[in-house]
Amino acid sequence: MQLRYLKNLHSPVDGMSKVTSISWSNNAARLATVGADKIVQLFDEHGEKQDRFSTKPADKAARTYIVRTVEFSPDSTKLAVAQSDNIVFVYKLGNDWKDKKSICNKFAQTSSVTCLCWPSAHPNELVFGLAEGKVKVGQLKSNKAATLYQTESFVVTICAGPDGNSLLTGHLDGSIYRFCFETESMPRPTTTKIACVPACVPYALAWGYAGIVAAGNDRAVRFWDPEGREGRTFDYASDPKIKEFSCAAFNPSGESVVLGNFNRFLVYAWHPQNHEWSEVVQREVPNLYTVTALAWRADGSRLIVGSLCGGVDMFDVCIRRSRYRGTHEFTYVSLSQVIVKSLATGARIVLKSNVGFEIMKINIFQERFLVATTPKSLLLGDLQTCRLSEIPWHSAGTEKYFFDNPTVCMIFKAGELSLVEYGCNEVLACARTEHMSPHLISVRIAGSEDTDFVAPDGSEMKVIAYLLDLMTIRVCDLVSNQTLATITHDTRIDWLELNPNGANKLIFRDKRRVLYLYDIVQQNRGTLLNYCNYVQWVPDSDVVVAQNRNQLCVWYSINAPDRVTLHEIKGDIEDIERSNGRTCVIVDEGVNMVEYELDEGLISFGSCLERQQYAKAVDLLEELPLTPETEAMWRTLADTSMEHFNLPVAERCFAVLGDISKSRYLHKVNRLVQDHAAEVGGDGFAYYMAQAKMSMLSKQFGRAEAILLDHNELDEALAMYQGLHKYEECIRLAESKNHAKVVHLKNFYCQWLLSTQQEEKAGELQEQEGNYVQAIELYLRGGMASKAASVVQRNHGNYSPELLQKIVGGLQASGLYDRAGELYSRMGLVAPAMDAFRKGHAYRQAIELAKQAQ
Repeated sequence: MQLRYLKNLHSPVDGMSKVTSISWSNNAARLATVGADKIVQLFDEHGEKQDRFSTKPADKAARTYIVRTVEFSPDSTKLAVAQSDNIVFVYKLGNDWKDKKSICNKFAQTSSVTCLCWPSAHPNELVFGLAEGKVKVGQLKSNKAATLYQTESFVVTICAGPDGNSLLTGHLDGSIYRFCFETESMPRPTTTKIACVPACVPYALAWGYAGIVAAGNDRAVRFWDPEGREGRTFDYASDPKIKEFSCAAFNPSGESVVLGNFNRFLVYAWHPQNHEWSEVVQREVPNLYTVTALAWRADGSRLIVGSLCGGVDMFDVCIRRSRYRGTHEFTYVSLSQVIVKSLATGARIVLKSNVGFEIMKINIFQERFLVATTPKSLLLGDLQTCRLSEIPWHSAGTEKYFFDNPTVCMIFKAGELSLVEYGCNEVLACARTEHMSPHLISVRIAGSEDTDFVAPDGSEMKVIAYLLDLMTIRVCDLVSNQTLATITHDTRIDWLELNPNGANKLIFRDKRRVLYLYDIVQQNRGTLLNYCNYVQWVPDSDVVVAQNRNQLCVWYSINAPDRVTLHEIKGDIEDIERSNGRTCVIVDEGVNMVEYELDEGLISFGSCLERQQYAKAVDLLEELPLTPETEAMWRTLADTSMEHFNLPVAERCFAVLGDISKSRYLHKVNRLVQDHAAEVGGDGFAYYMAQAKMSMLSKQFGRAEAILLDHNELDEALAMYQGLHKYEECIRLAESKNHAKVVHLKNFYCQWLLSTQQEEKAGELQEQEGNYVQAIELYLRGGMASKAASVVQRNHGNYSPELLQKIVGGLQASGLYDRAGELYSRMGLVAPAMDAFRKGHAYRQAIELAKQAQ
């Protein structure tokens, strides 16, 4: 390990002015030191002093105290200060240097506070030790302190565990205790005594991923593994240069630890291959005197050393440095942690193996994407977004990496495609395919935290489309692991891509240069273009640009594939550029490159639709003339806004489209919503009458009825059906609820049927009620003598001869002589019946009647 002195942050004095504590924030933006003067000094990440503030005593009348420890909160916005005058203060620093500093919590105790730590997994809980042997937790939300456990010995030091859910305490009698908070794997808090060294007071105590170290006044350094089993011991009792150890600190990777001594500090490193600790550096600094405080920067590249005389020094720490093709610098701060720095911009990213494997090799692709290998894992990263992933992987050296998608890395190995999303430590999906080309695989990923994407149900979107074979496409949802579509084709496919917003449309092209559009939701396909030699989605939009010989074809609304905008061009399309509010198609005309600018308003419309920015979409469309393309967009916006219950936008859309009746209806609903919101407040769209009205508009009358009945609006439900002339449903509902106006409704329905010349329906209604004579008269009035005769046959009763004669006359007028003969036979008139049967050529019935008459 290489240690290089960088600079002095605070000059020492002639005499004792002990630096009691140093703390570096987790975001590496702030460094806090405090000494015998009880003033907290604040430095930036480069070691430049930015601010300072004086600590306050517990009792204003007594200022005889010392600051034992300072510690940053996990979110780096607060600073805890443990003081010997029986109190712990928590200062709120804010996010900026100029923010006002205030005390947000304080925990007064009955004995002196000796040490403090702040576990990373408990942002609202800090732990401190007392001179009386108690270890307490201060809860920021309640501003109260509770005892975690109690010992009979002075608490000398305390340190947090690397997992953020545990801690160690060292005591004056040489004992070391471990405390674990309640977690999913540990149902209750536990306290364990892991070691006891009676001859040593463990002033230097630290806990890292590789183990635990303790040292003190017996000049011996002892190591334990993370489970508390004893490891190697380094005894310096025979070395006169080594005095007692005063402090210790693990680097962030947990593989190296530095211990402070007199005029020197020692560094020990863990060797995973040999499974043992070894001393790697013993740095002597003349006239430094005792090292009293140590702190590491979060990335492990800097070490801060505080001394007995008040000096604070910064050291650069690394194992080795190397340059990659003159563009990046690699700083190996440990075997499993590398700082990658861009020489052009100075941007830094920490590449770290979460499981502690040694990083063997690092490559950078496209000046942006990192690929690092360890013996048992693979690390992937994006330098722009600073997202890192580590997955279990046994590298064979034959893998192919593709970085065409900025959110996911595609790895092809032995006929299997693996997808790894940057920032996730597991393989997103695996697929068997032999066709590994960026043009034959399309991945669309958008999470719920992505502000540019709004899923219908608020969930995340992860969809892949790839080739199963040369003529079969499979589309899969990577969240639910379901197959969304399997598309079989009759010709070899040479290009495919999902739409950027929603991943619900797929365009693909075959070897015959025919371009197809497949709707994944509707499961249907259509032909977009023939003789297509270029096709691409416009970046971040659902607009398609394609070339057909000498024509540039643009589909601004892919939901209306027949609405296409054509431009004549004299070359081949090279690329699509979208920046600074302009979208241009670059065309190579042989001698020079020509830009064809697209309508940014129409392109932005699709993005607004996907992000549910409907008001902005209306503003965009209103600035455009009404053409077939914009009309299709108005229609799409109307349907989408109706689906998401954005009624003012829907009203405007239908007005533009000329659907005045629907626009007026929505206007009334909007007025209803506004009145309700003004009357009771809140969201007017949740008003049940508005919900019922919209259900009526979408012809969901059963749902509208249920909504109204749930709110005891029976009359409104009846009025709804009457307004729609659905009187049968109205009568059904009135009868089921025993409404008082059932008879009135039936009579009104009958009169309405007669006024609208629906005698057949009125007759059926009377027949259902048992009024057969009235039903027969209504059927006869409507010229339906056959139905009247059917009533007589089904219902045997005493009908007047005049009525029966009317029925017979109607049947004969309609040419239904056989039915008239049956009715004559029922009346006992044999001769007219025989005559009617003969006219109707119903000879079998005539013979039967003749036999009966004899």
